[in-house]
Amino acid sequence: MAKERIDKILSHNGFGSRKDIKKLLRTCEVLVNGNRIYDPGFQFSKETDTITIDGEEIDLHDNLYLMMNKPQHYVCSTKEGDHETVFDLLDDSLRTPYLQDKLHLVGRLDMDTEGLLLFTTDGELTHRLISPKSHISKTYLCGLEHTETADHQTEITTKLEAGIEVGPEDNEQGFTCQPAQIKWIDEKTAHLTIYEGKYHQVKRMFAAVGNKIVYLKRISMGQLKLDESLELGEYKELSESDLQLLV
Repeated sequence: MAKERIDKILSHNGFGSRKDIKKLLRTCEVLVNGNRIYDPGFQFSKETDTITIDGEEIDLHDNLYLMMNKPQHYVCSTKEGDHETVFDLLDDSLRTPYLQDKLHLVGRLDMDTEGLLLFTTDGELTHRLISPKSHISKTYLCGLEHTETADHQTEITTKLEAGIEVGPEDNEQGFTCQPAQIKWIDEKTAHLTIYEGKYHQVKRMFAAVGNKIVYLKRISMGQLKLDESLELGEYKELSESDLQLLV
């Protein structure tokens, strides 16, 4: 089994810089297989060794997967001038040099859009989820500016299921959307499921049928649903069962 330096492994798992790990080994009781260690160069195998820090067993992972309930007014970027970014909402333990280089977003949400946002260090998963060939569904809760009659709801549903054509916006050309599904909740609210993620797509789709989005929240990706126990701005690490819902 391959072994790595303990300071590298702990740094990769959010315990700080290698300098922080050196201090951790001096000030905390760090046990590997029950034996106290002090050497940051100690060779550790994630497959065969166990580690505890002050009596708590640490679950070491190869990749990190986070779900956030994104609030409005935060941009999906590492830096964005005067605007705060979703990375500003992460705890300091997730700001290690390794994670700053590796942790990235799986797709994006507009600044005024809320809801399910994924962070990961797993580039393979990201590529699969955002690839147009994967047809991963994304469902949004849409609040509309104008009420829609039952007849117009039926008309909109038919157009979206056929693949509606949307106009250009900013520097983006118009295009024909892939078939989408809509489930009406009331006259001004609907769940919309799409299978791509182009620039302002949901907003452009409703603009094409004569309405306007005034509230937008992503509630699922694939079979993975937003954890409603997460307050806006909160996040959690995904479990193995959560990850299976993205397959």
